[in-house]
Amino acid sequence: MKKLKYYEIGYWSEVKLDIIKEYASAYTKIMSAQKSPTFEYSYIDAFAGAGKHISKETGSFVPGSPSNALNLDKPFKKYHFIDLNNLKVAELERMAKERDNVKVYNGDCNKILPDKILPLIDYGKYKRALCILDPYGLHLNWEIIKTAGAMKSIEIFLNFPVMDINMNVLKHDIRKVAPEQIERMNAFWGDESWKNIGYVKSNQQVLFGEEVNEKTSNVELEKGFRNRLKEVAGFKYVPEPMPMRNSNNAIVYYLYFASQKPTAQHIVKNIFEKYSN
Repeated sequence: MKKLKYYEIGYWSEVKLDIIKEYASAYTKIMSAQKSPTFEYSYIDAFAGAGKHISKETGSFVPGSPSNALNLDKPFKKYHFIDLNNLKVAELERMAKERDNVKVYNGDCNKILPDKILPLIDYGKYKRALCILDPYGLHLNWEIIKTAGAMKSIEIFLNFPVMDINMNVLKHDIRKVAPEQIERMNAFWGDESWKNIGYVKSNQQVLFGEEVNEKTSNVELEKGFRNRLKEVAGFKYVPEPMPMRNSNNAIVYYLYFASQKPTAQHIVKNIFEKYSN
């Protein structure tokens, strides 16, 4: 019988969890002040995990995003947790067994979100949601992000996995990138326009005058994706993301926030600034 193995996280992931928890607390305080009897706000975690992790720093358990959300002073009205791993799903179900407002899904969030959850968050019916899109790598389809932006009822935190991208997609020579890695990037980005941002033409020439494309910087890629969240997905407010760095000071991922509300952006910018060091 397989045993559940808790995911070990670095301090940068602990910071991310604190950021999301702090914003979720502010979110529910604002939403709970709404007087409409039909107003409903949900918490969606597309890569929920087992509800807790193990700290690489201390070896102790660290509450995960689902645990933090369930234990807010002012809780969400409904919760939707998704994970692919059967054992993690079973742990989530045990954690939430006393709560009749929690739904746990076993499967691929790229299918479950558009089929079963996002249609519930109807703007016209006074439904709202905070959605956590925290994949371990390039495991999220752009259509999820674009749909959330178009709905106007959903705010998102998004892990942009720049380390996975640099290791597997943005080789110094694009000709050396495996086709399946390009497909993964296309699915996450939504099309191939990332190539125009991630690569520039080199001054070097190879045999027969063929041009060589060389990778650009993380900053250029981050700016390009931020613009995409605004211009293509339709989120009005996308503050500069927070770079999450490991112990070697390398950027593991960028933590984006996207919303339709200026107040939400103001709160998140303050939280990002608080945790930036």
